[in-house]
Amino acid sequence: MAGHSKWANIKRQKAAVDAKRGKTFTQLSRAIIVAARSGVPDPAGNFQLRTAIDKAKAAGMPNDNIERAIAKGAGTFANGANALENIRYEGYGASGVAILIEALTDNRNRTAADLREAFSKNGGNLGETGCVSWMFSQKGICVVENVKNEELLFEASLEGGAESYEMTDDEEAEVFTEISNLEYLSKTLKSKNFQVTDAEFRWIPSNTLEVTDPELARSLLKLIDTLEGLDDVQNVTSNLEMSEQLMAATIA
Repeated sequence: MAGHSKWANIKRQKAAVDAKRGKTFTQLSRAIIVAARSGVPDPAGNFQLRTAIDKAKAAGMPNDNIERAIAKGAGTFANGANALENIRYEGYGASGVAILIEALTDNRNRTAADLREAFSKNGGNLGETGCVSWMFSQKGICVVENVKNEELLFEASLEGGAESYEMTDDEEAEVFTEISNLEYLSKTLKSKNFQVTDAEFRWIPSNTLEVTDPELARSLLKLIDTLEGLDDVQNVTSNLEMSEQLMAATIA
């Protein structure tokens, strides 16, 4: 799985700058609504909902907002939440960098128009369905912090049905598994006293495109920031790769 965390590394470095903005409560609420709608509206029996709630709490969302979002997903709160649908959009940034966008929307036309404008203003193009998705595969990822013993992590990952893991920092790792096995892997790692700070589905590029030009890097990151800033957008993934030095210089 070498290289599977390259985009995640960029995301983490961007997060230090983006933390002041963070995901809007609208985006976090929609993730809770969809999770509650797709399974039982009880976090104890719905792993996706539990994960969405954890992320909302980490972002400081008030409990009232969380409960309201769960009620909307369960259909016990009068609004148009049931009209929300999950859509994946695809496109290219400058130099052919592949970009996948996951969105939750109640208006496809509005979302597509917003995305098309974001791409066109930042040197990219919104493409047709399938134009870049063939370059990605979806995996379940557990982020583990404070890893003191890599051998124990390897054994626990194996027991949890993981495909592989990568050390992304001195004491941080990402453990990869099939989507259907993510909850079991998370529970197994926690039962072995590993600190699982996130469990998510992520699109993994089969190959990456390295950018070395600072202006190009800045342009691509601006496009991604613009896309991530749209309320309907839940997640943006790319096959972009750049050095830590270039990243630091670009976002400084």
